Amino acid sequence: MENFTEIEFLDIEENNTYAELIKRVVEKCFEVEKLLKSKLYISITLTTPNNIRRINKEYRQIDKETDVLSFPMFEKNEIEHFRKEEALFEEALGDIIISIERVKEQAEDYGHSFERELAYMVVHGFYHLMGEDHIEEEDRVQMREKEEKVLKLLDITRE
Repeated sequence: MENFTEIEFLDIEENNTYAELIKRVVEKCFEVEKLLKSKLYISITLTTPNNIRRINKEYRQIDKETDVLSFPMFEKNEIEHFRKEEALFEEALGDIIISIERVKEQAEDYGHSFERELAYMVVHGFYHLMGEDHIEEEDRVQMREKEEKVLKLLDITRE
C-alpha cells in the first residue's frame, strides 16, 4: 500500500483507529479518481474546535468554528496532469483540517457512527482538494454523488 496520507494530531491524543480509517478512505479516494500512480499525498490534521477556528480566521478571514477545512494546492484543471503522467517527485494535493469534536457531535446529530462521519469529512475534504464545490445545487449534487460512491465502496453507511 502506498502512503497517500500524512496525519497530524494537533492538541488531541493520537489515535491509531482514526489514522487507519483515514488512510483507508484516502487510498479509496485515490483509487476512484485514478491517482494511485501519482506521487501525490494529502496532509490531514485532526484538531480541536479552537484550533480550527483560529486557522479559519487566519487563512480565510472567517472567525468561526467549522467541521472541516480544505486547502488545495492545485486548480481543478491542473489535477488532470497527475492522472495522465506519473510525477517525478512527491507533491501535496493539499491540506485537510478536521475538528474531531465536531465529528463526534455531527455523528450524534445525524444518527450515524463516528466512523461514518469521520470518513465523510475526509472524502468531503478530498473532493474540495480535487476542485469540487457545493455552492451551486448542480455542483453540490455531483460532489455528493462522488462522496457517496467512495463511502459505498468502503461499505461505510449511514446505519
